[in-house]
Amino acid sequence: MNNLKTFPSTCPACSASLHVSELSCSECETKIQGQFVLPQIVSLSSSEQEFMLAFLKASGSLKEMSKVLGFSYPKVRNMLDELIVKVTALSNEKSIS
Repeated sequence: MNNLKTFPSTCPACSASLHVSELSCSECETKIQGQFVLPQIVSLSSSEQEFMLAFLKASGSLKEMSKVLGFSYPKVRNMLDELIVKVTALSNEKSIS
């Protein structure tokens, strides 16, 4: 799997949630300004994001995932369960705020 950098989702100074305030085109330099909420996937670690992508590419097959990752089926199942717990917690946090 690739070593992706984690996109920051919280402020390093106060830990509040970050929001994107500007998007720009590198070709024509068009800029769009506003308050854009970051998707929940940004809050996941690089390895968690990579796991999710691999899971989708494997059509949700844990058997295929265990082959791709080189881990036992139970380990992959545990990894998925941990990710489900984390995503559920993030969803609950978002609905509270």
